Amino acid sequence: MVLWVTLLCTLVSLLLGGLYVLGVFRRRRPNEPPLDKGTIPWLGYLLEFRKDTSGFLKRMQRKHGDVFTVLIGGQYFTFVMDPFCFGTIVKESRSKLDFRTSAAQLVVQVFGYKPIEATHNIVHASSVKHLMGDGLTVLTQATMENFWKLLLFNLSSGEEKRVWQEENLFHYCYNIVFRAGYLALYGTEPPRGAGNREKAEEQDRLHSNQLFQEFQKYDRLFPRLAFAMLAPKEKREADQLKRHFWNVLSVKDAWQKDNISGWIRDQDQLLAENGVPEYMRDRFMFMLLWASQGNTGPTAFWLLLYLLKHPEALKAVRDEVDKVLRESGQEVKAGSPPVTITRDMLNQTPLLDSALEETLRLVAAPMLVRAVLEDISLRTSSGTEFTLRKGDRVALFPHISVQMNPEIHEEPHRFKYNRFVNPDGTKKDFYRNGKKLKFVNMPWGAGVSTCPGRFFATAEMKLFVFLMLSHFDLELVNEEEEIPAIDISRWGFGTMQPVRDVRFRYRPRF
Repeated sequence: MVLWVTLLCTLVSLLLGGLYVLGVFRRRRPNEPPLDKGTIPWLGYLLEFRKDTSGFLKRMQRKHGDVFTVLIGGQYFTFVMDPFCFGTIVKESRSKLDFRTSAAQLVVQVFGYKPIEATHNIVHASSVKHLMGDGLTVLTQATMENFWKLLLFNLSSGEEKRVWQEENLFHYCYNIVFRAGYLALYGTEPPRGAGNREKAEEQDRLHSNQLFQEFQKYDRLFPRLAFAMLAPKEKREADQLKRHFWNVLSVKDAWQKDNISGWIRDQDQLLAENGVPEYMRDRFMFMLLWASQGNTGPTAFWLLLYLLKHPEALKAVRDEVDKVLRESGQEVKAGSPPVTITRDMLNQTPLLDSALEETLRLVAAPMLVRAVLEDISLRTSSGTEFTLRKGDRVALFPHISVQMNPEIHEEPHRFKYNRFVNPDGTKKDFYRNGKKLKFVNMPWGAGVSTCPGRFFATAEMKLFVFLMLSHFDLELVNEEEEIPAIDISRWGFGTMQPVRDVRFRYRPRF
């Protein structure tokens, strides 16, 4: 009899524990946001959220208002859609709202790298040193030289005539920007003996192109991998690709390269000093590759496409580029060497800056997530006060609440190249209901989780567009072609990608 009672109690405990995990007993407490668990235990709204994040959040906002809690795959997320609350969330101390928990889970899932406590500080310190200030000046120069190697190496040879060449625009932009950034960061092939520089550069072109082909395969799997929703065959492919990158980017091979950036070198040395084994540092190198190059190429594609679809914007930005070149004492003409673009020159392009900012507003859609480590209060702009529950996640999706908000950006779906700049070249302010906003575009995140590489990424994309506009005539093969829709499977992971490519053509300007 005692045995049966014990078994029955155990079964009841397991049943109640299972129901708790499935979310059956969760109830909204006083002052908490509206709670919506969906109809499927544990899963909640995972499938709908994964299918179309933006569409789902818009529906929830219409149903519940600017702050609401939903169940997604066993985890409760409180989404805050009121932009005036963003400052409170991104500035909150790590002891209350921690962004590293979710980030650590993601990098283990998609890159196989297990962060140590010092990882964040290592990345931050190295990025401040090498991706900003004087370090950025050095890296900008290296990136420009690699763009020369990929884009312009045969222009002055006399072999190229002013004939049109056709390419797929997305593939072209992603390929060139990825490879230039990779070579600038991870180093180049050393010349094997005197007079072999050309052979080394050809090896760089070949190797970087092969690496890009594999990177694109992995990038296509990335969203489903992050959600652990790969089919068995795709999972095997992802694992194989990860092993490939761990091998190709291994720190042992990296030290055989010339011109390794200080950003890569310092981080590897600091990880080694902190006791991180070599195999884990190889995985860290793969993580850095995706973090630095996964969004710049796609953004450059959208920027060039919007310029090509808006002739007045293309003319204005090209005129600005030509003006900066003239003022630097340079001119693009037949037989002349490639132009040298300095960081100072990139700081003299307010229209290009605005066009890039506008592009990011339209297509950058990261999700900012914090783990709630203790109950905290949140006051909205309307004066309502909510309590965020310990153990939940709080999330921001600025693409909806800020970037495409018609109360902040007039005609939000329209590309306006000068939206972010005043006629005198200064940055424009934005308001909602008469109150000035601090956050009007958030492609790089915000607060302690702001992307530390944003200045290098911006310089990389501007360098590419600057060189393309100064050295080439550009046009769409079909001028009437519509701008492609975005691939909604990538919501939340940075810059969106198109559902199809677009044909364009280019030729030397002179």
